[in-house]
Amino acid sequence: MINGSMKPAKAMTIRLSAEQAEALETVATVEDRPVTEVIRAAISAHIENRRKDPDFRDSLKNRIQRAQRLLK
Repeated sequence: MINGSMKPAKAMTIRLSAEQAEALETVATVEDRPVTEVIRAAISAHIENRRKDPDFRDSLKNRIQRAQRLLK
């Protein structure tokens, strides 16, 4: 939630190799969860890992600083 309101969901399309698709479907089946739920959980975990990564944070700060200089 942002500012007390939820943003609408955004549909996205991804392409997986046959092996990735099969592995994903197997994981979802074993965990008795929908494939989309497994994907969303994996994306959330990846984003959280990036947020905790000092190198990523430094790169993000540098990108923001470059953008701010461009706007001046």
